[in-house]
Amino acid sequence: MGTKRRKRALPVAVAVLALLAATGCVSTPGAPAEPTDAPSASAARSVARVCAKPVGGPSKAPAGAVPVDPAVVGDLAARTRSSPANTTFWLRPGKHRLEPERHAQVVPKKGNRYLGAPGAVLDGRKTNQYAFGGSARDVTIRHLTVQGFVAPHDEGVVNHDSADGWVIEHAKIQYNSGAGLMAGARQRVRANCLRGNGQYGMNAYQAAGRISDLVVEGNEIVANNKDDWERRRPGCGCTGGVKFWSVDGADVSGNWVHDNRGAGLWADTNNNDFRIEDNVLEANDGAALIYETSYNAVIRKNTIRRNNWVEGRKYADRDDGFPFATVYLSEAGGEPRIKARTDKIEIYRNVLENNWNGITLWENADRFCNSPANTSSGACTLLVKDTDRCTRPAIAAAPLYTDCRWKTQRVDIHDNRFVLDTSVVGCTVKCDRMALLANYGTYPDWSPYQGERVAEAITRKQHNRWHDNVYLGPWHFVAHDPSRVLDPGQWQSTPYKQDAGSTFQPQDGG
Repeated sequence: MGTKRRKRALPVAVAVLALLAATGCVSTPGAPAEPTDAPSASAARSVARVCAKPVGGPSKAPAGAVPVDPAVVGDLAARTRSSPANTTFWLRPGKHRLEPERHAQVVPKKGNRYLGAPGAVLDGRKTNQYAFGGSARDVTIRHLTVQGFVAPHDEGVVNHDSADGWVIEHAKIQYNSGAGLMAGARQRVRANCLRGNGQYGMNAYQAAGRISDLVVEGNEIVANNKDDWERRRPGCGCTGGVKFWSVDGADVSGNWVHDNRGAGLWADTNNNDFRIEDNVLEANDGAALIYETSYNAVIRKNTIRRNNWVEGRKYADRDDGFPFATVYLSEAGGEPRIKARTDKIEIYRNVLENNWNGITLWENADRFCNSPANTSSGACTLLVKDTDRCTRPAIAAAPLYTDCRWKTQRVDIHDNRFVLDTSVVGCTVKCDRMALLANYGTYPDWSPYQGERVAEAITRKQHNRWHDNVYLGPWHFVAHDPSRVLDPGQWQSTPYKQDAGSTFQPQDGG
């Protein structure tokens, strides 16, 4: 039986290799994720090996820079305090330490620059909570390893206070508690190793308001959420490689996001105008990408493989019929009334290979402004400034009936290649789904979205469309609600009429 199964899988494997060779990648289907310091050939060609081969900093102090001595405890913070704004600091090789107090962090002044020599490490020794904090703008950190800090849950080690305009490049931010890095507006995060942090590699959150103009480019984001916060606080939605909150304008490109516990990238609550492109997202325990209660994005030219095996299998083993996906859009869609570089969510020219399920477009009929089922802690849509307006009777009529609900709408999925070999993933059922669905609305009792209204809307009325894709393997489709599992012919036929112009090749080649 095993031999026959391998022969049946051959056309899929051949097609995968041909595709990846044509795009400059060569993959070994089913191979386990390799350690960070020894990435596969495909990943090495696709993204920088940042953790294994970081770009070294200056071996001598640049002209005018203030040298910092690792032999003097607290030297970095003291020299920062005694120097004016716009000073450049050069950290000598060795292990730099702060004073042995929780809040002995460095507090930069505007325009300060911190450059690490080869071998320069700032070590929190499991004593200091934060490495760099304060509200100073336009701070730069380059070529420095930051490790061993113990930030509390939901807080971060570098740029703890989410100040604006920071540039973090060629740094290793690793093995800390909480988030390795926080983010503010106009932040540039390039070519860093964000590895093994307790909660997030980066938490893009600013308590004062929305973050604008964020760039996350060419980083290796690996093995984060090592403290497994979803197990410690079930349903917290507080984990992953990177979490984005209320970010307006982000370019996320050329990153290698792999082997994180939970999701790889997670945009949660009123994000807008994202471009997620040319990334390699692989071997994350949960979804490669979650885009939730957010707006307007382009997701293109990403390689997405071997994701969601841990979480997908967990729910399948519980006989949960929900199509937990590798790319998961939850109450997220295009909205022309919100300014962005696009007015829809467009997902195209991606390769999804041997993940647990594919793309799910989901809308929770019970989740809207002022509903107790809204897990976004009192937030409302970007279309309603006064949340209190979203109550009865006004919510039952235009415009609030539409504007009080995050809608999965105007999603265009085309020219992607979806590859599934169940012998590689190690599954027989519930790992082969694409989905477009909602639940039956029931809650609260004053909700105007009860019954099948939202399921009908997301399936037939909100301009969600698959077309011109290529499917290799035994794909099935879920439409309207979790009980409707369709084969490709049913998916393409009335009333769903999805995937016009797409091609389907079963796993056995016929």
